[in-house]
Amino acid sequence: MMRTEHRGGSFSVLFSLCSVSIYCQRRGWQRIYDNTREDYALKWCEIKCQETYYHFKEGEQLLYQIPNNGVLTSKIGLLCCLREQERVMNTSSRNPNSKLLKMEEFFPESFRLDLKNERNAFFALCKDEQIWICKPSCSNQGRGIFLLKNPAAVNTLQAKFHRAEEYLLSKRVLYRAPQARIVQRYIQQPLLLEGKKFDVRSYLLIACTAPYVLFFAQGYVRLTCVNYDAASDDLTVHLTNQYMQKKNSLYSQLKDETIWRMEHFNSYVNEKFRKPKGLPKDWVFTVFTKRMKQIILQCFLAAKHKLDRKLGYFDLLGCDFLIDENFKVWLLEMNANPALHTNCEVLKDIIPAIVYESLDLVLEIFNKCLKGHRILPLETLCHFVLLYHEDDADLGQKQPLKLQSDLHKGQYMRPHTDSASLAKVLENSPKKPG
Repeated sequence: MMRTEHRGGSFSVLFSLCSVSIYCQRRGWQRIYDNTREDYALKWCEIKCQETYYHFKEGEQLLYQIPNNGVLTSKIGLLCCLREQERVMNTSSRNPNSKLLKMEEFFPESFRLDLKNERNAFFALCKDEQIWICKPSCSNQGRGIFLLKNPAAVNTLQAKFHRAEEYLLSKRVLYRAPQARIVQRYIQQPLLLEGKKFDVRSYLLIACTAPYVLFFAQGYVRLTCVNYDAASDDLTVHLTNQYMQKKNSLYSQLKDETIWRMEHFNSYVNEKFRKPKGLPKDWVFTVFTKRMKQIILQCFLAAKHKLDRKLGYFDLLGCDFLIDENFKVWLLEMNANPALHTNCEVLKDIIPAIVYESLDLVLEIFNKCLKGHRILPLETLCHFVLLYHEDDADLGQKQPLKLQSDLHKGQYMRPHTDSASLAKVLENSPKKPG
């Protein structure tokens, strides 16, 4: 957790993340250690706590992580939002110019195991030798994931649910839903890089929620340590994240080979796949990037009406994509509080740049909102790409924001004198941290 506070124009900071720490120090903010203090200006909240949001002062403070970002970042939350979006899309008169994709075009077939009807539908469907992957709804780093690789494994899981239901009936206790999990059709023929499975981490920055201002940033490629084998029981063959790869005995020797820059990836695709697959030059930075942005924006629009909105909330989400052997792009998941470690040489360049520009944009937009200035253009916009910006006129931003005092309804709170001093300090502090 990192917290910054201001008193008489001076700032203090409580932090644990190296890149965030360096950024704040270069802006002249100082470190504090008292977690109970509520008079901070910026709080980097890795673990969400209800009390943090209860005491948040809208329009006066900045707070990392939207409180209910799980509607986008939990497996079930995202699945429900996309299903509802598709239901509305199918029942309304579809605009022929609509850019919305069907779920089947980018999201693997999925079932909720905590709902009996969906669970039974999955068990009725899953009678062949196809592989399915089972994921907890709210975990990350590969925790709790397992594969269902044959009908016997599916039957074992089905029997486990049946025994649990019988036990509850025999004890005559209140029904308790199983752990929130989803099961997804596993992409068995992924595109491989030098024989290894990989996925692509990109970023969605929600720099402001009132109004919504969203940005996209390229990230990096994550590869496994060993060659891909669909039949392998080793999860480090199937899951590419660094937390899982560290469990492989070869990781210490190969860790710098498990992360590629996007430029390296683009060159590899140009060299190995462009002619055989009939791809356009720089497919990674053209077709693939455009598809990632389209999918990320569609997911946000599906959840937009559910997210909590207060001036000062911001979020950085990690978005993971897989490409199959036919170059179809699949969204695997969206992650809250993505890893910001820099244990590989490539990450030492990428992660600080992502953090610095994210905070630059958040601060500039927050400052402009307080003053009632138009958000665009942005002086600090460099590597990120504007993905979505609500219409200024619709939100009445021609005049400085007048904040209301009802926190419980998500309305704005009237800024105190400190808000003006905060804006002044943000404006006068260095524009770039390094």
